[in-house]
Parts: sequence; structure tokens; C-alpha cells
Amino acid sequence: MPAEFPEAREPEDPRPDFLATLPRITRLSAAITRGRLVERAAEEAGLGRDRSAVGVLVTLRAAGNPLRIGEIADRMQVVGPHITRQVQILEKRELVRRIPDPHDGRARLIEPTDAGTEAVSRYLAFLFGWFTDALADWPRQDRDDLVRLLARFADDVTTRLALLDDEEN
Repeated sequence: MPAEFPEAREPEDPRPDFLATLPRITRLSAAITRGRLVERAAEEAGLGRDRSAVGVLVTLRAAGNPLRIGEIADRMQVVGPHITRQVQILEKRELVRRIPDPHDGRARLIEPTDAGTEAVSRYLAFLFGWFTDALADWPRQDRDDLVRLLARFADDVTTRLALLDDEEN
């Protein structure tokens, strides 16, 4: 049986609260996708419906500095040629540009242009505003806990999935 689908077994310490959470995670993902939240944010920001191109801009924004194509691909967990195509599209729209890598004269880094920075800022402002409204009735501590725990959860799941990928290669 593949490593990503281990043989089913009865858990030693069943956690009904965790088991009840799994369908909620699926429902949340479907609701966000079905509700076209990401597409609406991209349209509001003037970025169109190209999720991958938006992902490149968000990745660059989160990094806070220019990145190589391979670094963008790693952070987005996709293959380099896919990012190369997205960067070319963004270059044509003058949302990113290539600059020399100061540490390696042969390499190029990708950075957002002013227009790209403004567009991704509008995109993130739309999303942040939407989620802020969704959580408006939550106490501050609950919101802080949610952010902290979601970040930890995403990091831990991503790390474990990378280990599965390493086992297969």
C-alpha cells in the first residue's frame, strides 16, 4: 500500500473531537472554493482569475525579497516550469520583473513591480477584510489562537507531506 495511504487501523486513543473536525475542514475548503472567495479577491485587485499568477505575487510578498524561480516553486510546492510560465505572464502584464542575483551573476531573481505590489496589496486587503468580518464576533484571544494554531497545523502537515514525497523519490 502506498506510503500516503497507510493501512487503516483503530487508533489507540480515539479522539472524537479531532474526528469531528475532519469533515469540517473539508466543508470549509469546499465553501471557500464554491464561494469563489479567492477569485473575487483577485478580480477586485485587478489580477483576473489566474490563481497561479496570484500565488506567485503572494509568495513574493510573503518572502519580502526577490526570489529565484526555483525558490518560488518550492514555496508554492509546484514544479519550476509551471512558475516560469506564470512569471512570463506576470512580466507581460508588468507585475513582476527579473533582476540580477547579487550573489550569482548568472542567475536572475523575480521581484514585483510597483503595480504588482499594489495589486497583491489590494488582493490581500480584500481577503483580510473578508476574514476579519467573518471573525468579528470572536474574542481577540480566540482569533490569536486560531492564527497561531492554523500556522502550526499548516507547517506540521506540510512537513509530513514532504516526508512522504521524499520516501517516494
